[in-house]
Amino acid sequence: MASATSLMTDDNFSCSICLDVFTKPVSIPCGHTFCQDCITKHWETVNRLFECPLCKETYVTKPMLRVNIFIADMAERFKKAVRRKSSSILQEEPVGKVLCNLCIDPKSAAVKSCLVCFMSFCTIHPQPHQTLPNLQRHKLIQPVNDLQNRLCKTHGEPFEFFCREDQMFLCLSCKVKEHKTHTVVTLEEEAKIRKTKLRKEKECTDQIIETRQQIILDIQSSLDRIRKNADQALSYKDHVMAVVVDYIQRSQIELTEVINTKLQQTEKEGVDFTMELDAEILQIKEKREQLDKISLADDDFTFLENALSFTVSSPKVKDWPNLKLNTAKFAIQDAMEELQKSVKSKINILCDPTFREKQQYAVDVTFDPDTAHPLLNVSADGKQVATGYQKKNVDNKPQRFQKVLNILAKEGFSSGKFYYEVQVKGKTQWDLGVVSESINRKGDIRLSPKNGYWTIWFRNGDELTANACPAVNLPVRQIPEKVGVFVDYEEGQVSFYDVDARAAIFSFMGNSFTTKLFPFFSPCINEGGKNSAALIITPVITNH
Repeated sequence: MASATSLMTDDNFSCSICLDVFTKPVSIPCGHTFCQDCITKHWETVNRLFECPLCKETYVTKPMLRVNIFIADMAERFKKAVRRKSSSILQEEPVGKVLCNLCIDPKSAAVKSCLVCFMSFCTIHPQPHQTLPNLQRHKLIQPVNDLQNRLCKTHGEPFEFFCREDQMFLCLSCKVKEHKTHTVVTLEEEAKIRKTKLRKEKECTDQIIETRQQIILDIQSSLDRIRKNADQALSYKDHVMAVVVDYIQRSQIELTEVINTKLQQTEKEGVDFTMELDAEILQIKEKREQLDKISLADDDFTFLENALSFTVSSPKVKDWPNLKLNTAKFAIQDAMEELQKSVKSKINILCDPTFREKQQYAVDVTFDPDTAHPLLNVSADGKQVATGYQKKNVDNKPQRFQKVLNILAKEGFSSGKFYYEVQVKGKTQWDLGVVSESINRKGDIRLSPKNGYWTIWFRNGDELTANACPAVNLPVRQIPEKVGVFVDYEEGQVSFYDVDARAAIFSFMGNSFTTKLFPFFSPCINEGGKNSAALIITPVITNH
């Protein structure tokens, strides 16, 4: 694998607009990076669409510029590396260079130093040490300036050995006297071993650095994909919401027309019926007048004579059994309420727009140790509870759960609205909700509203269930790490929220509360440590 330094070239860290090393590099949604000033000035020259200078991808609205932290860091390192390289080229003489003691100015660089003569020599002047017998016994080493420190202060002899037990330098006298029973090696042997070890450690550190640099690249790549996905989600959200709003508006117009059309038809039908009935009434009235004329005679003979001489015509009328107009044509309230509930339910799963309002009813809640099962451990501040491995010797109080791993809060509520949040991160099982003060705490407990429990639970690391009647398996878009619980006592509502997603999980609606309600918790069994994380009551943080 190539090292990070070998990959650092001008091309890797140059802006494609100014062709210079990046200054304040920023990325746009397509993934390409430019200097902040370069891309800003480039886009100032366009009238409508904003285009990437490299891939030509266009945007209707000006994209949000995000600082590319990784590229900025690497560009700064590249600049420093170039400055160091330039500085090393200008420096002709290395700092601390050892010079020959016998040369006359200008002095040449030394190639050997003598620990006996305490002098350093260039390539010409060490010749006597190589030819004269007495000087050949002198110890020549690589050139150094601190020759005095290379001598044993006890024996005045040069250090030639190393003691591995005492980790110290030795001269020959030290070796044969004080350290004769120790493991002693020459300086060359010890240096060779340590250089080999050091080289391996350097290789290991280089590998660790490369691994972490690759992780940084992977993180940066993931962040770029996440940003792109977020941009796509925002774009898709805007598109879908616009389509939904448009469809609702069109439906509203269409429904108005349908209702008005039905009204006109019904009104016309009513007018037609009325006119027809008025005509029949007129005919009936005419018949009645004829009957009145016949019946006016008091003399029976005259009456019969008149009756025989008049022909009473029967009016042409219909039989109108139970005539009623259809008033159910406009009964859309139930359907509209169902539509409203359905739309709210679908949106709340993504993000409940009323979630912030629920948080305004936050209350301070703490665990009640007097209700805790003997296997549960409650923190001193009353904000954390976890399942232990050994039961505690505690009093069997009436309010204590004795058979199941449950615990209640100290605080109870009998009116109004209240809200609290519980961290469930790292757990594979948990129960949360509210319960009636009158619940059974000693025997076999069934979690359901009819028994005074309004709860949800999490099982097997991925199964979320609302303990209703019957139980409801809940879809899990993402496993919640913090759960919010909201209660409206008067409305009979108990709702659960994924706090980080601000999305609704489930709601119990239309309940009739008559007793005090207490927050309810269960960290469940710890599964040999897999579910040992605590349930934590956390402060409610609202961002306005």
